[in-house]
Amino acid sequence: MIPQYLVDFDLRELPTIKTDCIVIGSGIAGLFTAIKASEDRHVIMITKKSLMESNTRYAQGGIAAVIAEDDSPAYHRQDTLMAGAGLCSSAAVDVLVNEGPGGVHELIRLGTVFDKEDGILALTQEGAHSHRRILHANGDATGFEIVRALSEQVTEHDNIEVWDDHYVIDLVTEGGECLGVLVQRPGGGRLFLQADATILCSGGAGQLYRYTTNPEVATGDGVAIAYRAGAHVRDMEFIQFHPTALSYPGAPRFLISEAVRGEGAVLRNINGERFMERYHELLELAPRDIVARAIVSEMELTKSTFVYLDITHESADMVKHRFPTIYETCMGYGLDITTDWIPVAPAAHYMMGGIKTDLNGESNISRLFACGEVSSTGVHGANRLASNSLSEAIVFGRRIIERIRQLPPLRRETISAGSQQGRVESPTQAIVERRLKLQKVMVRYAGLRRNEEMLSKGLEELKRQLPIFASALTKREEYEFANMLTCCLLITESALAREESRGAHYREDYPLRNDAEWQKHLLQIRELGIVEELSDDV
Repeated sequence: MIPQYLVDFDLRELPTIKTDCIVIGSGIAGLFTAIKASEDRHVIMITKKSLMESNTRYAQGGIAAVIAEDDSPAYHRQDTLMAGAGLCSSAAVDVLVNEGPGGVHELIRLGTVFDKEDGILALTQEGAHSHRRILHANGDATGFEIVRALSEQVTEHDNIEVWDDHYVIDLVTEGGECLGVLVQRPGGGRLFLQADATILCSGGAGQLYRYTTNPEVATGDGVAIAYRAGAHVRDMEFIQFHPTALSYPGAPRFLISEAVRGEGAVLRNINGERFMERYHELLELAPRDIVARAIVSEMELTKSTFVYLDITHESADMVKHRFPTIYETCMGYGLDITTDWIPVAPAAHYMMGGIKTDLNGESNISRLFACGEVSSTGVHGANRLASNSLSEAIVFGRRIIERIRQLPPLRRETISAGSQQGRVESPTQAIVERRLKLQKVMVRYAGLRRNEEMLSKGLEELKRQLPIFASALTKREEYEFANMLTCCLLITESALAREESRGAHYREDYPLRNDAEWQKHLLQIRELGIVEELSDDV
């Protein structure tokens, strides 16, 4: 069994710092919640690298919200529920589609500059959206613009203290209540940071897979530390693979935004043939899981490691204006997307599952909240609708702070939490080797297409790494690996348990969706294992 704490510690021997609110993570969820919380309380924001490094920074496509007159929350709701394949929370989706526009205007008030056409906010369309409702910034650099604006607000605010290069090892809990976090300083020393409320905004887990659009920091830390603390984790089998990541020698798996297809790009196999008409009536704008599996099928049929994305029929000026980041990045590798087809392949992109929360972002552990990709609010169901994630972060970030304002201050004279398991041996095998092996296991056995034999084999391989939890861990990369292993086990176990195909979870041995038996969530609880929960999207 995975232990509650990764390291041995005694709070009586550690320095203690107290604050009102802890925010862990520096993506849109962390930045926005920190800003909202700082209006009337002191916030310590912890990031394991730097303020500007997060999944949000690399988000290209945009943020989904009903802005256009011909659009409505009802349309947005319908599209979200359709993509979620029967596992969305209807109440959570209602919150998102109705409060999303207000969240966008809040971002604008905080300094975010979205693209405009003729003085009006420019909107584009992405896969599985029925209307143009995607706001973007600097063409295809939406995430970077949001992080820029919010980071400026954070660094200038007297009520926000930013701890760069600090690592949250574990949540400290007692009596079903989160009291704060165990933190490792840049120099290796540890401290206990106590707070009235702790908000996990630590992002996703793309680094669990060998090929991903996510940055190095996306190692699933938040889900793992919450799971160890006793939080309920939900829907971990649903991992979204982005269909179109750059697949070119010497280049990283750079994201080629969904918006490129939204603006008319088509997919071709290596023989130059368009193929999406064989897989879905929406062609290139079908839901991401369908497009990703179609690409893999074409790669297998043509014995290739990629397919092409072709936007050469559009004007060069439009392409450069609309997608400057993609254009310049590809040019750096000798690809001119205005004249060349772009070689692409699927890559791990987004985690639909996470820490189960209510409509105020609160977990089953009192005073512990989760926001953004680390959470499972019920908005995304089995497959996230493109560009809903940024909206979710600001909508539920605001709700979290409203709930925190209702909490009484944390009053505890003594806190006896700690761990003494006698860990003394350091890990023997190099962590970098273990990490690479872990990523390869996930790609091979728990990737885009799964079956019982593959998942069982993957689980067997993962369990061989369990001795890491009995080792004396002291470095960030060791903690990260333990967290990655935890998330890999959660994903593989839930994928093995769900004997159907739904959304981003595809089982070759159970290729059909089975609402009669499987329109339900899988909760994973450290002391209980897997527990079933009915979906309210019926």
